Amino acid sequence: MESPPPFKLGQGQDRISALPDDLLLGILERLDLREAVRAGAVSTRWRHLPHQLQRLHLNVGDFQGATLLEISDAFVGATRRLLSGCNCDCKSRRAIKTLCLTFYLSAPHLSSIGHAIEDTVSRGETERFEFELIRPSPDLIQAVSRTESGKHFMSFSRDCPVAFRWLTGLSLTSLKFRDYDFPSLIGACDKLKSLSLRSCGLVPRSAALKIDAPNSTITELVFIRCKFSQIDLVSVPKLTQLRCHRWRSKNPPLRFGYVPELQTVHIACRARTWQPPFALSACFSMNTRNLSKLCLNFGCQMIWIRPEQHPKQLTAIFSNLTDMTFWNIFPECDLSWTLFILEAAPALQKLILNRTRHSCGGTSKDSAQKTNVVWEPSKDLKHLELKLLVMIGFEEEDKVTNYIRIVMERAVGLKRITLGSHTCKECNAINLESPTTSQTDDACKHRIKEQLTRGSSSTVDIIIC
Repeated sequence: MESPPPFKLGQGQDRISALPDDLLLGILERLDLREAVRAGAVSTRWRHLPHQLQRLHLNVGDFQGATLLEISDAFVGATRRLLSGCNCDCKSRRAIKTLCLTFYLSAPHLSSIGHAIEDTVSRGETERFEFELIRPSPDLIQAVSRTESGKHFMSFSRDCPVAFRWLTGLSLTSLKFRDYDFPSLIGACDKLKSLSLRSCGLVPRSAALKIDAPNSTITELVFIRCKFSQIDLVSVPKLTQLRCHRWRSKNPPLRFGYVPELQTVHIACRARTWQPPFALSACFSMNTRNLSKLCLNFGCQMIWIRPEQHPKQLTAIFSNLTDMTFWNIFPECDLSWTLFILEAAPALQKLILNRTRHSCGGTSKDSAQKTNVVWEPSKDLKHLELKLLVMIGFEEEDKVTNYIRIVMERAVGLKRITLGSHTCKECNAINLESPTTSQTDDACKHRIKEQLTRGSSSTVDIIIC
């Protein structure tokens, strides 16, 4: 066999630099943007390539400076240079497919940022265009109230209508709005798909956030540590995913109006003394009947929902629910109350429970008292569709084994049970009584399986991992 011809290099070129532009761009797009720009700065062969990137992620945190002004100047300058195009003879105009900007809410620079990207996004070739506004560290700027920051942001949205018209993603942190700001903001973002609010609120604080956007394209909403008295989703017809974590209001935190496409909901909070448990029927309605995945995270504190007195009242609402997760249940809590979901969700196929026992979580002074949840399933309950039960944080104790046996008895179509331990990377805690790979021998696994299947004709497959 003949050997391949020798690889020919130009003078001063290395083997990688000899590759064609499209392959080099493929390499640069897999790097952090800062590294890609540095690569272009050290070689004349690579110099024009950063201006040809189709995916740009600029983060103000990657820029250095002694003051907020210097950092923001550097960020705006880099944004302008990268969007201005290359100085070489290009066969075709570059189309930027992804443009994500993370920057400070620095009033003098907001208009410069908005106008710098308008020519690019208005071409209609950018598929993903996102703003993420973050709060500078206190050493960079004097304290600015969240109310003033909210006013600056709304002025930004009015001054740069073209940019906001093409936004597909918007993430905001530590802002306070007036109740009439949100209709204006959502109306200005014709193509918005994802909206994320962190530590945001309204003036006055007692006001509820109402999102009534029947013509919006929003598919994802995220609320984290927000201080709205309630989040009222009056009409968000395209919404498919929602996350609401650590709300600072009384319960219930949410009320779903017209959300016919909603499929996935994650709700997480450590309950405070002034947040009494609430029924899920206080949040969900017939407009959420396409919901398929629901996750409730209790943060190892009080269970902040109460089972419905008549769970079948939820059947029409949860008629398409297939995946249910109860996360971070404190281990002293009885588990029987979770079975209300079997009565409420006839199509349920997967049930996951996570019991957590570790010391690193801590509790605040106003944490609600942990109390047991008392509820008994109907004696004639038979569930036909449940196929998988997963328990993380399994412990070999009567309370737990009895619960699993009840599920096996009531879920007549159950195929598999998976039992696992819980470990915490923060405090290295582990459920010492749980069956883990290192401490559970075959005899122990056999004993656990025997306890679960004693007197039962079930053929369910039990996996201990």
